[in-house]
Amino acid sequence: MRIDVYATPDSAREKDLKDRMVVVVDVLRATSTIITGLHNGCREFIPVIDIEEAVNIAKNYERDAFLLGGERNAQKIEGFHLSNSPREYTRDVVEGRTIIITTTNGTKAIRKASDAKEVIIAGFMNVNAVCDYIREIGEDTAMVCAGTDGRFSLEDILAVGAIISKLEDEIRLELDDLGMVCRYLYENNEDDLERILRGTYHYSRLVELGYEKDIEYCLKMNTAPIVPIYQDGVIWNIGNLRD
Repeated sequence: MRIDVYATPDSAREKDLKDRMVVVVDVLRATSTIITGLHNGCREFIPVIDIEEAVNIAKNYERDAFLLGGERNAQKIEGFHLSNSPREYTRDVVEGRTIIITTTNGTKAIRKASDAKEVIIAGFMNVNAVCDYIREIGEDTAMVCAGTDGRFSLEDILAVGAIISKLEDEIRLELDDLGMVCRYLYENNEDDLERILRGTYHYSRLVELGYEKDIEYCLKMNTAPIVPIYQDGVIWNIGNLRD
């Protein structure tokens, strides 16, 4: 199986993703938030790029059927129900609801992969579940890191490294150079991921804004063993689709 890794959505061309299995990673915090919400029973996520688009989609729902979630520059959007903190997406808040979400980086990365054969949402929280699914499908895979403001983010690279490392325990992989870097960085820092992230741009920004607990939450391994899949503009828990 071949794995190609893209450090940002802009580094992936349309032909690199079209008709392929794609895994999108935005550890801090969009994909971690989506995984959490679905694990806690929300009906679906609708990822959008613009605030205006989110508000317009919300007009199609009854008042208690949806929530608006997301951030701009790491902070809650005025008038939205939720920010992009996964710790807000508790079962009592999200169960049974559609969440329309827009974020600075993550939802753009998801939408970039719209022409892929399948799009899987990943983070540290669901590494094992994602690896099991990739092995089951058995196809070459592109992994797209959301990055931060168009630039490389180390936390996403480490999460991709965790997926690659786990996959290589059971199957033979053909990696591009960035995939090899991801694996090396993860395997040499897996015992203390936060240590290597201290001082990085996105980590420091979240700490500055008081989101240390979000960072700790998002770096925990396999706390939400589900596989979210993006299809036809909507993200579902694939387990619910199979039931």
